[in-house]
Amino acid sequence: MIRILGLAKKAGLLAVGSESVAQAARTGKAAAIISASDASERSIRQARIYAEDAECDHIAVPYTKFELGQVTGRGSPGIVAILDAGLAHKFITGLDM
Repeated sequence: MIRILGLAKKAGLLAVGSESVAQAARTGKAAAIISASDASERSIRQARIYAEDAECDHIAVPYTKFELGQVTGRGSPGIVAILDAGLAHKFITGLDM
């Protein structure tokens, strides 16, 4: 399912990193906020707050920051946000957790 994040990135429908995710949440564009398995407690807390503010799901995934970075091409982000409801739904329902 991590490849859905890559598709979202290519389509311009992925916010990467705390500042971008915060902006997406504030503007109501975030459909789902995702935190890496090794994200800091601070990042996870922020992700939960952003998700609550945006009234969207927060999902802690089994992927590491390194793995998210590989897919997004941006360092090692602790959190990302999917900006499309359809892609977010597909990602969430495809997770085998």
